[in-house]
Amino acid sequence: MTGLLVRPATPADFPAIARLTVAAYEADGQLKGENGYGAVLADVPARAEHGTVLVVEDAAGRLLGSVTFVLPGSRYAELCGPGEAEFRMLAVDPAAQGLGAGVALARACVDRAGELGCSAVVICVRDGMAEQARRLYDRLGFVRVREKDWSPLPGVELLALRLELPRP
Repeated sequence: MTGLLVRPATPADFPAIARLTVAAYEADGQLKGENGYGAVLADVPARAEHGTVLVVEDAAGRLLGSVTFVLPGSRYAELCGPGEAEFRMLAVDPAAQGLGAGVALARACVDRAGELGCSAVVICVRDGMAEQARRLYDRLGFVRVREKDWSPLPGVELLALRLELPRP
């Protein structure tokens, strides 16, 4: 979809980001039986304090999705090590899925990592994630790194993906 704009979130965006992130995770079935992760997703001010929250909006200014970009040492970094970047909590409003918002957010994170001189971008995805999300990461060139897979809670398996970035 053309006309999408990715930009840094402002505090005025935080309530909408919280709502759409929780709604997207609920729609994917990712919050069933979890203790407190919905509250973590909704705490956009904390994410903005410890990383960069980006949003994507359509030509009419409607917020379609968001993502949190982090570097090693951030409270929200799960996998990234020296020279790597990571993005977390990529969410697209369920009503806007399939319009290119997720691709725009992921590409913005990859571009940002490249601008910062990072050698790779790493992410965690939940085992059994939606097919659409898996295709998105495959198209962008992310590959599975099985030795970095992990589980934050019983029954929640996270798969590690990595995208090597070209050297400048």
